[in-house]
Amino acid sequence: MASDPTKNRILVFKNRGKDQDEMRRRRNEVTVELRKNKREESLQKRRNVPIGDSTDEEEMVHLGSTDLKNLVESARSPDPTIKLAAVQKARKMLSSDRNPPIDCLIESGILPILVQSLQCHDNTQLQFEAAWALTNIASGTSAQTKAVVEAGAVPYFLQLLDSKQQNVCEQAVWALGNVIGDGPGLRDYVIQLGVVQPLLSFITPDVQITFLRNVTWVIVNLCRSKDPPPPVDTIKQLLPALGFLIHHTDTNILIDTVWALSYLTDGGNEQIQLVIDSGVVPHLIPLLSHKEPKLQTAALRAVGNIVTGTDEQTQVVLNCDALSHFPALLTHQKEKICKEAVWFLSNITAGNKMQVQAVIDAGLLPKIIQNLSKGEFQTQKEAAWAVSNLTISGSREQIAQLIQEGVIPPFCNLLTCQDTQVIQVTLDGINNMLKMAGAEVETLTNMIEECGGLDKIEALQNHENLEIYKVAYEIIEQYFSDEPEDEDIMPQATEAGFAFDPSQSIPSEGFKF
Repeated sequence: MASDPTKNRILVFKNRGKDQDEMRRRRNEVTVELRKNKREESLQKRRNVPIGDSTDEEEMVHLGSTDLKNLVESARSPDPTIKLAAVQKARKMLSSDRNPPIDCLIESGILPILVQSLQCHDNTQLQFEAAWALTNIASGTSAQTKAVVEAGAVPYFLQLLDSKQQNVCEQAVWALGNVIGDGPGLRDYVIQLGVVQPLLSFITPDVQITFLRNVTWVIVNLCRSKDPPPPVDTIKQLLPALGFLIHHTDTNILIDTVWALSYLTDGGNEQIQLVIDSGVVPHLIPLLSHKEPKLQTAALRAVGNIVTGTDEQTQVVLNCDALSHFPALLTHQKEKICKEAVWFLSNITAGNKMQVQAVIDAGLLPKIIQNLSKGEFQTQKEAAWAVSNLTISGSREQIAQLIQEGVIPPFCNLLTCQDTQVIQVTLDGINNMLKMAGAEVETLTNMIEECGGLDKIEALQNHENLEIYKVAYEIIEQYFSDEPEDEDIMPQATEAGFAFDPSQSIPSEGFKF
């Protein structure tokens, strides 16, 4: 039976002695929640629909009713003029109609003719039209893309990368991008046929900007998917190119470059290290404050993935002054950016005490609490993780700082939400704070009671979730029981080794450890 990621994630919070790497939240446990909204990144497949195409509406009606059998016969013609006209007609049907008749054309038997046309090196216009038609077929469903592959087109697309005609070469790149974008299976097939080096050869200072945008988009598709990820050798080939492209002034190229890096850093610690070793991280961090929100989103995703790695990998990001960008990110007008910024920080607060202190020194605790209090629910959820992670990783003084900043009321408010996971995370965070409070436990319990937290915890003793019930019951019995004569109710030492001494007075100036 497969393990429940939620339970695994919660268990982390009940083992203060766990290795820090285990404690850090893993991407595959939060990806679904973070990615529910439609992504703003580049499409995996693109159809080439020209702006200002010469076909008018009347002609499109005519093309839509073309006898496909006659069209295919014309495409088979030995007469180059007739053949070119037929292939061009097919291309227009595929590129100018909102619902292109891809399946009809596949069923007509035209695919082998289009692939054969790619080989007509003495007729570059025919090659271009055929490559364009095949590009648009490959932009469709997975079955339609595979039909292009099974017709034998990919080796000829690779040959056309050497074409002296720029438009033919660029169309071949586009077609290969659609094939690669279908998924890891076809991606690896095209890689095995040798696409990487000729593709990278196009990245030169004098390349046309439209061509370079297409090349960069294909690189994005090469980096996609972590199940399985691209071959390590391919990643090592691509990283220098990405290191070059990240300096480009074109925003579209920058966005695709950073998305490519975000995919590579989403593949586990080994891939994260490859990206770090490429030297690209210092150039990635400043993009967190770029004026284009789409680029900020991509950069936040990429650096956010890096800090899901080891503490050492996380420190590389912090050493580049990443946290200085977060006051603005945590108050960004786009809620999605706020949410991912809090998610980023939740992975920092799951690090070591020095990294927790970096968050505090950057003045970010109040902004985390603000998102906990006033953000949309998904942002509040990430903020709850950031707080609970800190209650595990932080020192007593750091947790005291969190409490003094006013975390208790908004944190307790989440105990009445409908999300079981958030309730568990919040309860565990409260439990951890209480365990670390030592002599100040009464001050903390008063805070919890005054903001209505005690009533909420008591109500959770009736929750249908067994884990929630257990933790709520434990908190009430240990810290809010009216039976002091029962020595077992209040532990004399917490996990961290701090004893509770009822004889010690509570300082009036506030909560301090």
